[in-house]
Amino acid sequence: MSAAHRPRAGRRVSLLNLRSAAGQVFLAQFAIVLLLVLAAVAAVVMQAARDAVQQGRRESVVAAQSFASAPGVAEAFRSPDPTAVLQPRTEEARKKTGVDFVVALSTEGIRYTYPYPAEIGKKFVGNIQPALQGRTVIEQAGGPPLPAGKGTAVQSVVPVTDAQGKVVGLVSAGITVKNVARLWMPQLPVILAVGAGSLVVVTVGNALAARRLRQLTHGLGPAELARLYEHHDAVLHSVREGVLITDADGRLLLANDEAQRLLDLPRHARRRFVWELGLPESLACLLASRESVTDEVHLVGDRLLAVNKRPTFPDGVRGGSVVTLRDTTELAAITGRAEVARERLKLLYEAGVRIGTTLDVVRTAEELTEVAVPRFADLVTVDLLDSVLRGWEPTTEGWRQLRRAAISGEDVTMPVYPVGELITLSPETPQMKTLQQGRGVVEPDLRQARGWRAQDPERARRALEHGLHSLVAVPLQARGVPLGVANFYRTEKSPGYEPEDLSFAEELAARAAVAIDNARRFTREHAMAVTLQRSLLPRGQPEQDALEVAWRYLPAEAGVGGDWFDVIPLSGGRVALVMGDVVGHGLHAAATMGRLRTAVHNFSTLDLPVDEVLGNLDDLVVRMDNEERADGAGDGHEGEGVTGATCLYAIYDPVTGACTMARAGHPDPLVVSPDGAVCFPDVPASAPLGLGGYPFETVQVPLPEGSELVLYTDGLVADRHRDIDAGLDALRRALTRAGGRTPEEACRAVLDALKPAHPCDDIALLVARTRLFPSSCVAEWEVPSDPAVVPSVRARCREKLQEWGLEETAFTTELLVSELVTNAIRYGSPPVKVRLLYGRCLVCEVADGSSTSPRLRRAATTDEGGRGMFLVAQFAQRWGTRYTTRGKVIWAELSLHGGAATDAQRPADALLEQFDDVAL
Repeated sequence: MSAAHRPRAGRRVSLLNLRSAAGQVFLAQFAIVLLLVLAAVAAVVMQAARDAVQQGRRESVVAAQSFASAPGVAEAFRSPDPTAVLQPRTEEARKKTGVDFVVALSTEGIRYTYPYPAEIGKKFVGNIQPALQGRTVIEQAGGPPLPAGKGTAVQSVVPVTDAQGKVVGLVSAGITVKNVARLWMPQLPVILAVGAGSLVVVTVGNALAARRLRQLTHGLGPAELARLYEHHDAVLHSVREGVLITDADGRLLLANDEAQRLLDLPRHARRRFVWELGLPESLACLLASRESVTDEVHLVGDRLLAVNKRPTFPDGVRGGSVVTLRDTTELAAITGRAEVARERLKLLYEAGVRIGTTLDVVRTAEELTEVAVPRFADLVTVDLLDSVLRGWEPTTEGWRQLRRAAISGEDVTMPVYPVGELITLSPETPQMKTLQQGRGVVEPDLRQARGWRAQDPERARRALEHGLHSLVAVPLQARGVPLGVANFYRTEKSPGYEPEDLSFAEELAARAAVAIDNARRFTREHAMAVTLQRSLLPRGQPEQDALEVAWRYLPAEAGVGGDWFDVIPLSGGRVALVMGDVVGHGLHAAATMGRLRTAVHNFSTLDLPVDEVLGNLDDLVVRMDNEERADGAGDGHEGEGVTGATCLYAIYDPVTGACTMARAGHPDPLVVSPDGAVCFPDVPASAPLGLGGYPFETVQVPLPEGSELVLYTDGLVADRHRDIDAGLDALRRALTRAGGRTPEEACRAVLDALKPAHPCDDIALLVARTRLFPSSCVAEWEVPSDPAVVPSVRARCREKLQEWGLEETAFTTELLVSELVTNAIRYGSPPVKVRLLYGRCLVCEVADGSSTSPRLRRAATTDEGGRGMFLVAQFAQRWGTRYTTRGKVIWAELSLHGGAATDAQRPADALLEQFDDVAL
């Protein structure tokens, strides 16, 4: 403390010296306490007065009600002379209850009694209307003189009622305000004494606190203290040495600006232990200890700091230390170069972290440009071979043409080739040289770079006018194969590139090239897998009359999976719907999916029941697992392990409107009824494919015309951010909102609502709207088991075809039906039934009760029979046999738009002549 601020020795500093901070604080505290005590006393007095008034009101009510309820009072009000009867009684009640008056009143408010007889017969002063209605009135009012004196009284008025509850008179009792005051006046000395005592206690406490404050401030006033702090702060933060003050426990109490800079302390470092400040261990140990050091050198970051430490108090008892820090790093030039090297090392580290965060070639190139700007270049462009962008292997033939993949810079108006443009390089450009030589090229002054200017003279002129003046072009190469070129430009606001900048640019480009090549290879593998998977999925909708179908398939971002679906037309106008999901991702899952889809097609062609199709698929998956284990193919390849799969298989019959379904571990389908209601049909859940030996339960669900059957894979309703129950609820809501839309619109609405931003699993969705065969397009009848009825069957077929307008197919249809019915009567068993279905084609079905199936064979010239099924195969577009629980059905389809169904194209004589051809 300076001599000007130190009080003179021997002078007693008064506590009430208003120039000192202690005196001002003491007076302020005394004034505040005095106001608080006065306010407390006033509040207590007011509360006591209020309590006294309340007590007077209670006493007046009690006195009035007691007198009004006394025996004989009601009869006294009805006596000929109420005053004579009531006057002595009211006076006696007044004296006993201690109130100042008890007055009996008539219902008109005329006094019957009063302490002074002269006031009897006069009008009562007060409100009596509520009392006439049977209520009690409490009020303050003035009236004639009383024994206690004249003035305002607290009075109550109560009614006097007879046995029937009629008000026959009123009674008023009250206490004057002077008497009420006597109730609280005895408390006033106590209240004042307590207030005075509190004031004395608080004053003493404030005086002690002010005395302590005076000792701490040495009697200085606020202005002097503020000026002293400003001088201290200015000196502390202006010195070029770091200053730290710590306490005995190792907490940081103070750090000036230089210490903050040298140690790179966090913003809120005060009051924290030195171990929590991120300092080197040796320096933290020194700050936490009590030892004194002189010019001890410590390395902090890239700085060499000379540390001096002394105890805060010379006695060493109270602890605490003062530490000074001085930057002893040698020459400024050396420091600058070290800073540049440190920044570049940091930039290389950031490049390793920020480049290659995705497996997208273009995004990886963009990350390279973003890392280099603005700390190494003002403008960065990346040009890649077209084959690299597409995921193909790069070749030297593509060097002449590069495509601009990314640009980053502070000046977006710089006249350079835009992103996406194909650039044809001339042989003299720095970019072509760096590709041919395999190392970077530095152009410190672009005005002298003839090859760069000759590439596009007009664009180069405008670029120079915008300030481009220096370039480093380095190849992007991985595994010794160039992928493209990275161009680092600087403008006039930055110094030109020097030869030592080339090695850093090459290192930066090398790291980016590895990431770009990884992304290219992933793009190639992903494209191959997606192409394979899409080639294995349906490419178009098959012709069928039963369903209006739409579907969507979205592969996962990280790789394709094994999701598949199919729509398979069956005999009799029926359609099979399949939705499956193979466990795992990659080519192995896609190949497995293709095998399963082919197997489903084959099993469907055999017209097997739903549960048998799933059973055969289960056997196939088990066999595939066994083959992989036997060959060791599951070791070390993608998708290793047991091949598991889920599948839902459904067959819809448009004639009956029934859908038979079974599912092997697959999510339950949804049905949207024509009125828009969405429900789960509760298909029994069976074990997934590949476990072996488990049965598959089926269920038959009636679907009205216009219903929508929705099949999907779990990628639509479940991901890492959403469980499957929440996904199913969201799917139900989306289908409810999409009610009444076409299947195509429903697919679009569902994906808009549920598709994740980054799908981690394949998504397959199939929506099928049901149709029914009109009854007018179905003809069915039973045929007696007698060959003689075959002509009548042909005639009935002819009549139905004429009704449908299909006379041109009459001969072929009669021939097929005749052969099939004859075959069923001769080789089958009753009952024999014939059914014709008229849709996109004409379907002829003949059912009988036997399980023997006809087969196509060649009949010799001398054979009397054996040509019937050959004729059926030649005339029909398709034919086959399906088995039912009651026998079999032989069916044949005739095309109605050319093909095998027209008589002119396939005459019967020409067909029969083929039996004589020995080449057949």
